[in-house]
Amino acid sequence: SSSSLSHIQFPTSAAQPSTNGNGGENEITHYTHSNHPLTQLNLSQLFTCDGCKEYGAGTRFSCQHCDFQLHDFCAAAPPLLNNHPLHGQHQLVFHSKPKSGGMSWPTCDVCGKSTKGFTFRCRACNFQMHPCCAMLSTEVNFPIHPHPLRVLPPLNGAAMDCGECKKRRSKGRIYRCTVCSDYHLHALCAKPFVNGLQANGIPTPGKPTSALGTAARLASQVVIEFIGGLIEGIGEGMGEALVQNMVRGRCISRRTRVRE
Repeated sequence: SSSSLSHIQFPTSAAQPSTNGNGGENEITHYTHSNHPLTQLNLSQLFTCDGCKEYGAGTRFSCQHCDFQLHDFCAAAPPLLNNHPLHGQHQLVFHSKPKSGGMSWPTCDVCGKSTKGFTFRCRACNFQMHPCCAMLSTEVNFPIHPHPLRVLPPLNGAAMDCGECKKRRSKGRIYRCTVCSDYHLHALCAKPFVNGLQANGIPTPGKPTSALGTAARLASQVVIEFIGGLIEGIGEGMGEALVQNMVRGRCISRRTRVRE
């Protein structure tokens, strides 16, 4: 029922969650997974949301028949956001699939990371953000700092060190302390306080290693080991000559491509 989601409030005008009111008090039917109901669970393990494709921990809506899981705020995402503090000039529309086109994923204007699933997008301009980022506002309070933090205008915090990750980022919004103005926090580093990772003591996982990159490294290692065995088999003198010829041929080929 929608009462399972009533505690989730986006910082904007009220709207009904995009769910169907079937099932028990802690059960919903979401239109993106209409075959099975989703049950509200609170588990400390890390998971990847099948809606926004981002990490989460703690409260989630999970299918008991398959591995489908949603953040609670993704399950509660309304069809429209009006007057959102981070983009109050236009209405934002919920999309269950990412924007298509181009050679790379589009990026969120709040955290600067790729949007690969559920997204709020503006029809009037190119602004878009994750549902997790839509839970943020212009002023936030987090336990890592004793004072309220207020978001800076876009691009104004590019050269500022984040008090959480100790790094600088050229993408995404940044918050600054309203009292001690030398403390800053990336919106990206604020997300673990929304998606349950911080509450469950889970550090944000690093960028996953692609299967293609792993396969390429393994293939390179196989080739190196093969050449090494070949050198041992035919003698060091002939082996070194073979390797030198291979390198020379690669250099000639590279110069030919440059001339073309």
